[in-house]
Amino acid sequence: MVTKVLLIEDDQSIFEMIQERFINWDMHIIGPPDFQKVMDYFIAESPQLVIIDIQLPAFDGFHWCREIRTVSKVPIIFLSSRDHPMDMVMAMQMGADDFVQKPFHMDVLLAKVQAILRRTYDYTDEQTELVRWNNATVDYAKGTVLFDNHSCELTKNELFILRLLLQQLDKVVSRDELMRKLWDDERFVNDNTLTVNINRLRMKLEEIGLKDVIVTKKGLGYMAITVKR
Repeated sequence: MVTKVLLIEDDQSIFEMIQERFINWDMHIIGPPDFQKVMDYFIAESPQLVIIDIQLPAFDGFHWCREIRTVSKVPIIFLSSRDHPMDMVMAMQMGADDFVQKPFHMDVLLAKVQAILRRTYDYTDEQTELVRWNNATVDYAKGTVLFDNHSCELTKNELFILRLLLQQLDKVVSRDELMRKLWDDERFVNDNTLTVNINRLRMKLEEIGLKDVIVTKKGLGYMAITVKR
């Protein structure tokens, strides 16, 4: 099955390089013909993955990430030649699934893309589950957590992290284990990316009333706990 990937990149040499390499892995790379009408193209094409450069004509990548997230949970990877840490933080806070620094090694980008596609689309059977946790309902199919008539929506990364923690409820899960299972190979992981995702997950849970349900065990990792009420 061919995977359709929307690559929002105005550097034609980079676009063609990714397009040429990815076709060998059954990935069809498409790009918007008009950088002012990215959303029209996204809706018309319904890609399975989006790769966005930050610096673009008309509107930057952050703008298009926000627009896409209003209508879709499709996995998003950012590309950027800028090296400011806040760029990555902003990208993750807007709902991106990963961040790749330019110049990048093609094998690294390919590994990240394949890992995201696996964890997004290879869990169909498991995602029919509803899990009860601290009187909250975690809906893996919808990517939501419902508690006390309030709900929050989780990104693919946040949902995957929560799933891993709940699979070992009340037990410590190390950062190394989370990173291995999330990205398959630690060499392709920015440690700060995990921290951003954990913090964002906690914030969303706290906003609906689930406070202090994911705790940090210093030097060990993280733990989803059962709260006695």
